[in-house]
Amino acid sequence: MRAAKVSTMITLAAAACLAQPWAVAQEPPRLEKLEEGEPPAVTIRGGAEAERQITETRDRGKVTSVKVKSGQSTYYLKPNEPAGSALPGDTQSNVNRGAQWQLMEFDLSRPRDPKDEAAQAAAAQQPLPPPAPPPVNPAAPAKGR
Repeated sequence: MRAAKVSTMITLAAAACLAQPWAVAQEPPRLEKLEEGEPPAVTIRGGAEAERQITETRDRGKVTSVKVKSGQSTYYLKPNEPAGSALPGDTQSNVNRGAQWQLMEFDLSRPRDPKDEAAQAAAAQQPLPPPAPPPVNPAAPAKGR
């Protein structure tokens, strides 16, 4: 009985598939030509590519660090070396290591500007402002209990 139901279902499904009309090749939709618009009022200049300097430091053929200078930004990339006996892919080893940016770099060997020295000397020669006047009614002395 069940086999008859299954075979009936299969024949009905096959008949439904065959009864569907095959897709007839239709003519593609016609495309309309668009009129050329006004050029944009703002022009974006690409300019020269940002200067990028990459310096690799190697020790016995192995890269120990990479210094990348892109525009005014400088950052360092270093390989991730697992600690102890951890192998790459172990739980103790980490596969990612973030870049280190160089912040607040000062050039102490730069010669000083004479204008800055003159401004500092002028500021040092200005007289100090007078001290603040004492309060008119001093606070009453605290009484002990």
